Amino acid sequence: MARYVYDFAEGGRDMADLLGGKGANLAEMARLGLPVPAGFIVTTEACRTFLSTGTEPDGMSDEVSRHLAAVEAAAGRLLGQPEDPLLLSVRSGARFSMPGMMETVLDIGLNDDSVLGLAKASGSERFAWDSYRRLVQMFGSTVMGVDTALFEEALRLLKEARNAPDDLHLDAADLASLVDVCKSLIQQETGEPFPQSPAEQLRRAILAVFRSWNAERARLYRRREHIPDDLGTAVTVQCMVFGNLGADSGSGVAFTRDPATGRQGFYGDYLPNAQGEDVVSGIRNTVPLADLEDLDPHSFARLCDHMRTLERHYRDLCDIEFTIERGTLWMLQTRVGKRTAEAAFAIAAELVDEGLITPDEALARVSGDGLARLMFRRFDTSATGEALAHGIPASPGAAVGAAVFDSAEAVRRTAAGERVVLVRQETTPDDLPGMVAAQAVLTSRGGKTSHAAVVARGMGRVCVCGAEELSVDTEGRRFTTGDGTVVEEGTVISVDGSAGAVYRGAAPLVDSAVMRYLETGERGAESAGVVDAVAHALRQADAVRRLEVRANADTPEDAARARRFGAQGIGLCRTEHLFLGERRKLVEEMILAGTDAERDHALEALLPLQRRDFTRILEAMEGLPVTIRLLDPPLHEFLPDRTELAVRVAAAQAAGNQPDPHDAEVLDAVNRMHEENPMLGLRGVRLGLVVPGLVAMQVRAVAEAIVERVGAGGAPMAEIMVPLVGAVEELRLAREEVEHVLADVSKESGITVRCPVGTMIELPRAALTAGRIAEEAEFFSFGTNDLTQTTWGFSRDDVEAAFFSAYLDRGVFATSPFETIDREGVGRLVDIAVTEGRAARPGLKIGVCGEHGGDPDSVHFFHTAGLDYVSCSPFRVPVARLEAGRAALSGIEAGDSR
Repeated sequence: MARYVYDFAEGGRDMADLLGGKGANLAEMARLGLPVPAGFIVTTEACRTFLSTGTEPDGMSDEVSRHLAAVEAAAGRLLGQPEDPLLLSVRSGARFSMPGMMETVLDIGLNDDSVLGLAKASGSERFAWDSYRRLVQMFGSTVMGVDTALFEEALRLLKEARNAPDDLHLDAADLASLVDVCKSLIQQETGEPFPQSPAEQLRRAILAVFRSWNAERARLYRRREHIPDDLGTAVTVQCMVFGNLGADSGSGVAFTRDPATGRQGFYGDYLPNAQGEDVVSGIRNTVPLADLEDLDPHSFARLCDHMRTLERHYRDLCDIEFTIERGTLWMLQTRVGKRTAEAAFAIAAELVDEGLITPDEALARVSGDGLARLMFRRFDTSATGEALAHGIPASPGAAVGAAVFDSAEAVRRTAAGERVVLVRQETTPDDLPGMVAAQAVLTSRGGKTSHAAVVARGMGRVCVCGAEELSVDTEGRRFTTGDGTVVEEGTVISVDGSAGAVYRGAAPLVDSAVMRYLETGERGAESAGVVDAVAHALRQADAVRRLEVRANADTPEDAARARRFGAQGIGLCRTEHLFLGERRKLVEEMILAGTDAERDHALEALLPLQRRDFTRILEAMEGLPVTIRLLDPPLHEFLPDRTELAVRVAAAQAAGNQPDPHDAEVLDAVNRMHEENPMLGLRGVRLGLVVPGLVAMQVRAVAEAIVERVGAGGAPMAEIMVPLVGAVEELRLAREEVEHVLADVSKESGITVRCPVGTMIELPRAALTAGRIAEEAEFFSFGTNDLTQTTWGFSRDDVEAAFFSAYLDRGVFATSPFETIDREGVGRLVDIAVTEGRAARPGLKIGVCGEHGGDPDSVHFFHTAGLDYVSCSPFRVPVARLEAGRAALSGIEAGDSR
């Protein structure tokens, strides 16, 4: 029979898949001898079984009873006994941290009898009734499905009636009356009473936590964080310890380093006379963790010792939850802490310097996504003017958007193309859709460990918390600053998550310090730490990676920038981008040519322009390969809009005038070349085969540019790429023409011109016949944008706005296949082409030039698939370098800081 329940003493951090992150880490702390309240863990396997069958797994109830009996024996108390009752917490704990996304129920075991025993044993009637009302509210909403807002409204009305600013100012009688109100709400809303049986409370709470795995907010969070849906959550059942027993009690969250900047020291929040849920919910503003040294020096000293122990043991930033119960410190949770991108790089570098981890481990702990965030622009603080408010810089970065005051409005405006900032008093898990949609989150309550801060950091969202001078009126959809300035919904504001400041209007932006370093090599003194950390990570990535990183660049300027960013060549130079602007007229003349002589005249005019382009690009990439793709898009893209032309010609005719001859001629050409689906029509290699002289002109321009660079003492390395090949015969014909032109230029110049000729694999047929195509191709480069479109039968421009959001919501995609490679479909074609291409031509050079080449997850796939290089836009080159290095570190554990 399967086993579903484990005691803390039976687990450890290496069992997170089975025991969940929370349970595994509690077991680990217990093994280290830290003060952990007794408890046990119901496994993720039990959750998966329950969710698949809809019933409690066989034998689980008996296992829970046996482990509960052991906990009762250790505590010397029984669950729910009328005098001095044992109370339990029931918490979710998935493999990967999902803060606030699933359910928790505290104070299990209280009922109308045991609440009196708790009051007597604790010596505090108010504490007992406060604990009971928490249980009734949590159980009512989490387990019995009552709308939380009903309980919150009851609490609000009571505070209003008692003129109490917060719940601390309610006495025992007030709280006892609130319990009765909440129980009545449960009876009214569900038709059943709040259960008085502690055993029933425990059983139903465990199953409710299982069900919360599939709650909408949890599913949304998993999609956002790319966490698999089939993992399930474990449930941790523990003896309650109480931080709400008076001034000598409290709860807090601590970090062994600053999760926003990575600076060393003890950071966090503490809330006297409160339970842990109060700290993260932001319902009352916390005090800095450092204040605990004055409030309770003994507990502070013990906590610091435990934090040092945990950081040395985990060799990483640790996020710790603790409670002090009448001077006794209890450790309730630890995990590898979520952190900002800046902190991730800084902490990794510092841990290497401290000898706790290796450079390879440090590289595994940072990410390309994080590096991309550090490259984002920041506010120019010298030109921002006076701030509206200041708060806690919880997640750095710069964001501008219209202020909105609820999640639904954030989602609505974002879907309409507007950038927004979500403003709340504090956020709850129900605000997750709005947090995903918003550019930034601003709250008037809470600290660095509040729900808003933790979730925003995990998602890379800008966040300022605890801006106490703001009075946020969510119903009135406005906030008021300390000086009385009113900011209505829709007003554009700027949020500086690095400085914790909020400004009216769109503040001006400047390049980040990391971007300045990548562009110029400069290290500003004010941000030398993070810049040095990024530099170390990139050096280590370059040292260990196998994949080369090239850039997609169409101009000399882009080529030079890509080289500064560390590109090892150009993997895609799109020649059609060189035909824009004033040159478009020459392409139009070529298309409209009625004779060979007219076409040759237009091509001759284009030749010197193309030669100059290629010469400058080859110079910028001196000594590095430059893959030049022959003209690919349909020729009609170089002609005026068909509808506009038709309207002009028809208008002239309707007025009795003769249409402009040129308009009529161009309209005739456009009509002649019109295609219902031009992206699947006359383009790519097909264009070169049916338009005489087009390939020859481009190849001659490349060859003559090579000759010019060689004559100047350069070392040009051009490669010719034939696009959209579907059959080897197409490539053979194109290659013959290429080689003929190269031979002519070699003869004319006296300089041997050698250009490898390869093809872009962007059609399923090309991938499936790669063995034959490799007989004529000296290299492959996957055009994964078109390969994705043709594999899925999608027109990217048409479908992304039409139904991709629905596909993502319904789980058809975990992420857009145009952002991250579709491994099962497109990836399978890549694997086939690599295997069959190299079987036919050993040593075949293979790369990818679609934008997937700069996507971190896709880079790992291309490494595994055996490609030689990835190519991406210049600004993504540092990201690809970093991820190519990380991909080479298979088996290095990065830790769970998601």
